[in-house]
Amino acid sequence: MTHPNRRTGITLALLSAVLLITGCTKGSSPQPVGWIEDSRLTGAWRSKIDFQSGPFTGVKDLEFLYAYNAGGTMTESSNYDEAANSSPPAYGVWKQFGERKYETKYVFFTTKSPDSTSGAPSAGDWWPAGHGVLTEVIQMSEDGRTYKSSIKLDIFDKAGKLLPGSGKGSGAAERITF
Repeated sequence: MTHPNRRTGITLALLSAVLLITGCTKGSSPQPVGWIEDSRLTGAWRSKIDFQSGPFTGVKDLEFLYAYNAGGTMTESSNYDEAANSSPPAYGVWKQFGERKYETKYVFFTTKSPDSTSGAPSAGDWWPAGHGVLTEVIQMSEDGRTYKSSIKLDIFDKAGKLLPGSGKGSGAAERITF
């Protein structure tokens, strides 16, 4: 009979060998669609957004922070994330489709204040109302420090039906650097 500590040691040695062998193979994993190995868009950005139509038309100080990851994913947050009836950060994807041209698509959840039928324990809670989709087309500057964009907002109810009042706008972003 093998001693339990010796069995554990043998198991760990075998596991380490398997991990070492599989981690050192020359094959590469397939990359997701839209993946860019070396893109000028990757990194952190700060953008001023101006909607010309839709629910954010009157908001003149709207700003977005973006994190574009090398794998083709991104995260967006705005200076209104904590406002009542606002949306939390958005998560999405991006791809390059031309020289210094990119497209992003990111999704966020919408909320609403509870009504008398919601059974809400507190009037301060916010309940799911649907989701929004932002699609942005980006034109990067030649030096890679700024970009201009056109942005489209679509808002959907909880059933996924497109609601009236979607919007269009423009953005101007600067790379966040040291």
